[in-house]
Amino acid sequence: MGANNGKQYGSEGKGSSSVSSDVSSSTDHTPTKAQRNVATSEDSDLSMRTLSTPSPALICPPTLPGFQNGRGSSTSSSSITGETVAMVHSPPPTRLTHPLIRLASRPQKEQASIDRLPDHSMVQIFSFLPTNQLCRCAHVCRRWYNLAWDPRLWRTIRLTGETINVDRALKVLTRRLCQDTPNVCLMLETVIVSGCRRLTDRGLYTIAQCCPELRRLEVSGCYNISNEAVFDVVSLCPNLEHLDVSGCSKVTCISLTREASIKLSPLHGKQISIRYLDMTDCFVLEDEGLHTIAAHCTQLTHLYLRRCVRLTDEGLRYLVIYCTSIKELSVSDCRFVSDFGLREIAKLESRLRYLSIAHCGRITDVGIRYVAKYCSKLRYLNARGCEGITDHGVEYLAKNCSKLKSLDIGKCPLVSDTGLESLALNCFNLKRLSLKSCESITGQGLQIVAANCFDLQMLNVQDCEVSVEALRFVKRHCKRCVIEHTNPAFF
Repeated sequence: MGANNGKQYGSEGKGSSSVSSDVSSSTDHTPTKAQRNVATSEDSDLSMRTLSTPSPALICPPTLPGFQNGRGSSTSSSSITGETVAMVHSPPPTRLTHPLIRLASRPQKEQASIDRLPDHSMVQIFSFLPTNQLCRCAHVCRRWYNLAWDPRLWRTIRLTGETINVDRALKVLTRRLCQDTPNVCLMLETVIVSGCRRLTDRGLYTIAQCCPELRRLEVSGCYNISNEAVFDVVSLCPNLEHLDVSGCSKVTCISLTREASIKLSPLHGKQISIRYLDMTDCFVLEDEGLHTIAAHCTQLTHLYLRRCVRLTDEGLRYLVIYCTSIKELSVSDCRFVSDFGLREIAKLESRLRYLSIAHCGRITDVGIRYVAKYCSKLRYLNARGCEGITDHGVEYLAKNCSKLKSLDIGKCPLVSDTGLESLALNCFNLKRLSLKSCESITGQGLQIVAANCFDLQMLNVQDCEVSVEALRFVKRHCKRCVIEHTNPAFF
């Protein structure tokens, strides 16, 4: 590995063997045996010194995404194995010269312009680099090595890719970041490892033990993690506010470990500080699990339960009892949620701003009336595929939620121009409207909407029987509106 490091470091950071090669090629005579022994001894000492402070450089296949630091992605290569791993490299050594060896005289190069910048400016530049590029910069020279590992540059770690050895990468990174503060990464606040299917509970244990200041964790699509690892993270990271476990099919609950619950004082109330929770595609989540989540995560403001197909109205009743501050809620594709569930959701009243009930086939005008009556500050409603909604439900919604900005009632065949007229006359701030596959909609209803909702920015009328003249009318009155349609005559 030392030879590989020497190649990566370039002229300013060659290993001891490279230095010896350069020296032998530039001398006027062959060194004596004593001289070679002295040089070899000092090269060995140098090697020992550089390996005493290891630094992780992340080696990724050239065609796969590697480490990121929140912006962009790029890769570095490894030809040793077919998998992505985190390897340990030493900081680049300075060039060694022995007094007994006379080097050929070379013209002294001028200092590079970037080397004239002060340290704080260099750190500012490095802050815009993704993680893997930051690791590469650490190989340039000793100064860059020290600057690249400035703790202020490591508030976020982002890993992507299905083949990356995430558990090992997290272990190496956290070990390096804990160098100045043993066993604790005080600066690390965000860890994003979405789509890393090789992440296991071991990787989450590493995060839980080393990152007490963690505020955001995203592990979407990592289906190998279990409840126990998630419990450890939320128990040992008291400041965690944002948790995304979407697609983690083994996660059925969010709670504290038993040990953490025992240690907490009664004043703490055994609560978790999570405010944002995404459990989309957690198929095995049931009402009892949602009950536990609600009882422990009472500060929730954003909750997404898309395609949690086992949830029923009973689970929503538990949710509203404990989590009274929810602003955004999605229960899309939860086929057992009905009007009774919407009656419970309506108890959130004016705090609710975003609601998605798409493809909940048991919802009718009755449930919409509950929401419209009590959630007057609703801004976004997605009711696509709720075939029980009619013009009466849309009319009641428009009159009570006049500040509505986005509405999706696509695939609601019972909604017609009458319902659109109610929207146009009450919801003047409407910016996004989706009517996809609404068979009863005509061009007349669109013209009424366009004549009253001047701020309309997106209109979806795909698979609707509307004329070209109606679409042109919308374009003339709503100049900023993007129209999604299936009429080949309109362009």
